[in-house]
Amino acid sequence: MKLTKRLVLTTVALAAATAFLGTAAGNAAPADAALRPVKAPAALKVPDGNKLTGVYPARGVQTYTCTDGAWKLLEPAATLSDKRGRTVALHSRGPVWVSTVDGSAVNATAIANSPKTGTIPELLLQATATRGTGVFGGVSYIQRLNTTGGVAPATACTGTDQVSVAYTATYAFYKPAK
Repeated sequence: MKLTKRLVLTTVALAAATAFLGTAAGNAAPADAALRPVKAPAALKVPDGNKLTGVYPARGVQTYTCTDGAWKLLEPAATLSDKRGRTVALHSRGPVWVSTVDGSAVNATAIANSPKTGTIPELLLQATATRGTGVFGGVSYIQRLNTTGGVAPATACTGTDQVSVAYTATYAFYKPAK
């Protein structure tokens, strides 16, 4: 798929998620003053030497595309919010999280998962790249927790069909402890 088509699909998916949620990017400070530890399955434990730096609820969609008669994940598109419900980040294909407050970003890859019945699995992701010095600058690990929804349809598909399935999750971000 050409890069321009991929960018258009990502933009369309993000727009759909934002419209679905009825939210818009705000100018909120993303970090909460006091972070509470998050509960995660043992398989998703962040390695020692990292500290929790942000926890944000997310709402969005998991978009699937038909590949050889089966649904395959194409991309996520979600908004992450602060305690007041103001959008502080966008999550999309990569996977990548981009702060709408300071432009910082983190790309990551899944290194562990914990399946949950009836929903997408919880994940432990390790950062592969960061940009900027803001909220996502220097992030080392991300946990996707408390997932609901987002599961691909169980039915067969044809051609180049696509479907977006609503999901929610909590994303916890960690940086190396100093």
